[in-house]
Amino acid sequence: MNVTPSSELAALLDLSTDIIVVTGASSGIGQAAAEIYAAAGATVVVLGRSEARVADVAAGIVAAGGKAHGYAVDVAQRGALDAVFERITSEVGRPTVVVANAGIAGGASYLGEGRIADYTDAEWDEVLATNLTGTFETVRAASRVLEVGGRILVTASTAGLRTDPMVSYAYVTTKAGILNLVRQLALELAPRGIRVNAIAPGPFKGTRIGDGKTEITPEFEAVWAGTIPLGRMGTMAEVQGPMLFLVAPASSFVTGAILAVDGGALALSHTGF
Repeated sequence: MNVTPSSELAALLDLSTDIIVVTGASSGIGQAAAEIYAAAGATVVVLGRSEARVADVAAGIVAAGGKAHGYAVDVAQRGALDAVFERITSEVGRPTVVVANAGIAGGASYLGEGRIADYTDAEWDEVLATNLTGTFETVRAASRVLEVGGRILVTASTAGLRTDPMVSYAYVTTKAGILNLVRQLALELAPRGIRVNAIAPGPFKGTRIGDGKTEITPEFEAVWAGTIPLGRMGTMAEVQGPMLFLVAPASSFVTGAILAVDGGALALSHTGF
């Protein structure tokens, strides 16, 4: 048996030549992704709606020894991604990886106040604009700037792979749509040497999806934990490895894939709802 030198193992996760753009990176999974990419050597471009928050996250990465830049942008605004990608290419360099992560919850589930008869047009439109159209805008802009060896990673959800009474109608609808967007895009861009994959997280602590705030109550966490075979919600550190893998050289023959990171939730054949 040949033992692979540690330098070759390290190269599998080395992003030191990459410029990685992450939307929705001012908090939660997007911030966690930006931080692990910077730790792997990438120059990270942090995108989010709040200019102050984007600046804080980028500054934190720089303070930790990484390379980061921040730009405020609303992915739901038509044409905004093309404009910010032009700025990034001019001021930072041509992106090699784009992570379409921005997303919002869009109200309560039908177990609460989100019954379909009461679901408003405004809630529906807002979620579609950010989660589905915003993702489309992001990957379209990415396809215009990425070259051979480029990678696109989209944050979907286990709620797009099955019904999920814990989240809103608009959320499950948009996340399901994102998955076929990823698969179709992977087919188109493969001949150009660009890989496209998605990550499908289950319930994670520290996000604004599913809880509406940064911290959640023990009672709410217990409800989510009851839907997961591992018996608990995930932590931000536990999503970083999969997100790193899907843009790193280690996954060079992976495209069109949907990677669930859910503590085994999708393996259940029934739930207690």
